[in-house]
Amino acid sequence: MKKNMGSLDKGIRIVIAIGIALLYYFNVIEGTLAYVLMALAIVFLLTSFISFCPLYLPFGWNTCKRK
Repeated sequence: MKKNMGSLDKGIRIVIAIGIALLYYFNVIEGTLAYVLMALAIVFLLTSFISFCPLYLPFGWNTCKRK
């Protein structure tokens, strides 16, 4: 897997994941919506930590800084 996510992209994903977790923690979201958003938050965190997003491949996107 070649890295295809830059620092800004990773930071935004982590902030969104934390926001979703806080909404769940404070019972702002619940039920099916909460489970779907928490799954999305987990995916955001995983892709941020490995710096690779599989959905970028078909589109040819790469947010890494070029050398």
